[in-house]
Amino acid sequence: MKNKKHLRIIIQGRVQGIGFRFSAVSYAKKLGLAGTVCNQNDGSVLIEVEGDQDSLETFVAWCHQGPRLAKIKQVEVFENKIQNYSDFEIINCNS
Repeated sequence: MKNKKHLRIIIQGRVQGIGFRFSAVSYAKKLGLAGTVCNQNDGSVLIEVEGDQDSLETFVAWCHQGPRLAKIKQVEVFENKIQNYSDFEIINCNS
C-alpha cells in the first residue's frame, strides 16, 4: 500500500463499557485498516491504526463520534512509526 501511515489515537470521554472497541474494529475493517484498540486504565481508549490517508481521515472523523452511546470529550491523534499490522483487533493495553 503506497503512502501508508500509522496513527495513534487516544479517545477520552464515555468510551468504555459501551461497545466502542467492537465498533472501532468493525468500522476499521470496513475501511481496510489494520491495527489494535484497547481500554486504558485512565478510562480512555487507545487505537493504533494503519492504512492510506483517506481511510485514516474517515476513521479519525468516526472517532470523534464513536458508537451511539459514546460521549466523546477529546480525541488526540499522533503520527507514529509503521508497525505493519495484518488485521485489526482488540488487545489488552496492560499486558
